[in-house]
Order: sequence, then structure tokens, then C-alpha cells
Amino acid sequence: MRPGPGEVLHFSEDPSITRFEPHVARTARQPEAYVWAVDHDRSPDYWFPRGCPRALTWIGPDTTAADAATVLGPGGGTRLHAIEYGWLPALRSVRLYAYRLPADQFRPFDAPVSHAHVATEPVVPLGPAEPVGDLLELHEQAGIQLRVLPNLWPLWNGVITSTMEFSGIRLAAARPAP
Repeated sequence: MRPGPGEVLHFSEDPSITRFEPHVARTARQPEAYVWAVDHDRSPDYWFPRGCPRALTWIGPDTTAADAATVLGPGGGTRLHAIEYGWLPALRSVRLYAYRLPADQFRPFDAPVSHAHVATEPVVPLGPAEPVGDLLELHEQAGIQLRVLPNLWPLWNGVITSTMEFSGIRLAAARPAP
């Protein structure tokens, strides 16, 4: 599930949203009210249940071959997502939806290296929520390794000290470090 031309996506477990109002998210690090969305490249970051802690990493322009081999391992590819075993049942059963939103109402957040797009005015979706479908299948079709681990922290600590690009979402909800 990726946005088309002129679109960004908002992922939700609620299929009944008809208008997105700017708000300050509970986990926000900034005081401004926003409507949040993601572009094509960052959509896979949200192919998870909302509360699921996840470690995401991918090859970037400065990634060394040694770091890519160490982090990605024999599974290869260019991107890896990891969750903990306790979240596998939710990943397999969640009903996740995507809302297509008009990209021209958004601006990159924290440009030039933006992980998301934000709007400061209410946004009406371009259509009804679309079921995202099987999240495991989406990962496979996109060529993204999906690892299920007892604990995210050993992988995370290796990723953040490597030359790989990375993002951690909801890590505060992960099991404590061993």
C-alpha cells in the first residue's frame, strides 16, 4: 500500500475518519498541532499495528558494504523491519486502513531529511479508507525483510552504531533491554 502521484497516506485502525484535524500527538516532541502523513518511501514504516514497537533500517548512500552485510545478513535486500514475538499475533490479525490525502496540503516535516509530512489545516481524505491487507504479504512483495525477535534492543543498538539509515517507532513500548 503506497500513495499514488499527488498523494500521501495516513494509516489507521479506524476506518470511519471523514476529516483529519490537526492535533498534538500524545508522543509528540513538538508543541504544534499537525495532521501527519507519509510518502511512498516511508509508507512501509506504518505497515504495523499502531502500538507495535519496531526497528526499521535500510541501506543509505553512506552505508558500508560491511555494515549492510552485518545488519541485513544472508537475507539480503536493502531494508529490514523487526518486531518482537509478542506482537506477531497482532501483526497477523490487525485490520489496518490507509487514507489517501492530497499531497499539496502537506509539507515535509524536518526538511531536508523528512520522515513524514504535516498539514496545519484540516484535511479531507480523497476517498474512503482502504483496507491495507495482509501486512506480512506487503513486506514480502516490497522485498523487505521482516524479523521477529525476542527483544529489539540488541538489533537496535547494532543498527544505531552502524552506517545504516534507521528509524525506531514506539520503542518505549518494547520489552526492556536484556
